[in-house]
Amino acid sequence: MSEPRLEVNDGLGRRVIPVDKPLLTIGRRTESDVRLVGSDVSREHAELAIEGTLFVLRDRGSRYGTFVNGAPVTEHRLTHGDKVQFGRTGGAEVVFLTEAAPAASATSSAGTAVGDIRQMATLLEGLRALGSGRVLDEVLVLVLDAAIGVTGAERGFIMLAGDDRQLDLKLARARGRVTLPGNRFDTSRKIPEEVFATGELKVVADLLDGDLAQDHRGTVALGIRHVLCTPLRLVRYLDRPDQAPEAKSIGVLYLDSREKGQLLSQATRSALDTLANEAGVAIENARLYRETLEKARIEHELRIAAEIQRSLLPEGRRDGEFFQAMGASLPSRSIGGDFFEYIDMEDGAIGVVLGDVAGKGPAAALLTAKIQGLFSAQVSANSPATAMRQVNQGLLKRQVDARYATVFYATLLPNGTLTYCNAGHNPPLVVSASGVRSLEGSGMPVGLFGAAPYGDEQTRLDPGDVLVVFSDGVTEALNTAGEEYGEARLVQEVMTQRTGPLGDFLQSMITSVQTFASGASQSDDVTVLVLRYLGPPTAPTRF
Repeated sequence: MSEPRLEVNDGLGRRVIPVDKPLLTIGRRTESDVRLVGSDVSREHAELAIEGTLFVLRDRGSRYGTFVNGAPVTEHRLTHGDKVQFGRTGGAEVVFLTEAAPAASATSSAGTAVGDIRQMATLLEGLRALGSGRVLDEVLVLVLDAAIGVTGAERGFIMLAGDDRQLDLKLARARGRVTLPGNRFDTSRKIPEEVFATGELKVVADLLDGDLAQDHRGTVALGIRHVLCTPLRLVRYLDRPDQAPEAKSIGVLYLDSREKGQLLSQATRSALDTLANEAGVAIENARLYRETLEKARIEHELRIAAEIQRSLLPEGRRDGEFFQAMGASLPSRSIGGDFFEYIDMEDGAIGVVLGDVAGKGPAAALLTAKIQGLFSAQVSANSPATAMRQVNQGLLKRQVDARYATVFYATLLPNGTLTYCNAGHNPPLVVSASGVRSLEGSGMPVGLFGAAPYGDEQTRLDPGDVLVVFSDGVTEALNTAGEEYGEARLVQEVMTQRTGPLGDFLQSMITSVQTFASGASQSDDVTVLVLRYLGPPTAPTRF
């Protein structure tokens, strides 16, 4: 007779324990001679006593019983080959052996190979489906279903790290390809967060061991005992062979079950580790793919918004009997917060408006459209100051918090009288034969205070004089050295172009700013409007 021994197979794996002392204690306690894990194993489940030449197995009042060769026993004399089951579900199985182990049979080897092949087939079936065209949600489903299929787990979830490196539950699934609501997946975050922090796979053979039950009360209450959690890693291979690949944890894959099945076997761990590495790459690729699609969608919407915004601006040039006007706006982004407008007044005057909404992007663009609409509705029969008050009240009624605009609005009569109101905007310039002067005087920006005062100012333009209205994106444009374009450069530029064609006048200003800021990013919208007074209309000749 060979040395007596117990061949054990449970959540801790397959192992052989010699029967080399008169009494072996068997149970879930750490101090047991034969420590077993399983949902049906009691802390002090049974004992194996050597009595002369006999080996006697006794149940010690276990909750779920002890079975030998399928029959329940309280005391039984073991013989070679007896199969002992601790508990009804087969969570822990033991074979009693006294004879020499036979050579590994082809059947046994084949059985193991078949199990490994089945696991790998399930793994590869999921991995083959992880094409680059899959979106993230689909990839998460495929990964979880493959993991549950490989391990035999009852349920699982995937948590991914955000930009703040905090784990966020993305998907929970159960056996049978069932999606679980995230708010009904009861488990502690302690294990996932530990695995994510350490980057190491963690196996909990039994949540009832030690102090674990206190941390996982909700999970234990569901009957869950066995847990396997592995990090999802993104491995980047470097260019040089002497550099080790870099691995970054992007989340965790968590699985648990009431029955251990294959969840805790070494073969399962190996297969799951492979799956986790491949899944990490697939998930990251899917996330990048989704971000690319989202970016393309946003860019498409911004292009449409930019086209709409351009259509809201008037034609760049407007000519009348006594004036020429031209404007242009170059947004720093796809859509901007600057605008200009021409308004035909009821008394025959021409009105010009240029505004600059605080901020950039879609929010500024929406407010820009709103202010343009208010001006179009309010100003045709009103003085500039009255119109400005009405626009200010219109914005405040709609309670656009923390949003305001600076606006310059002026009307020019055929006799050269220019009436204007400035709501916090850059003082425009009047370019004449005698030089350049600023139209000082300023009220509050619109959209801030209901009682903000606005008043009309007047000046007289002579034939050939040019009114230059511009946003702060002109004078505050920066070059690569961080220097501002400034008003002095603007004055110099407009003086050299005073008598030239109005189109050249406008283009020279914009080109001057762009040349100055060449190589630096455009930090603000650049908008310019020029209005040249031609003189009183000539009276028609009478015959």
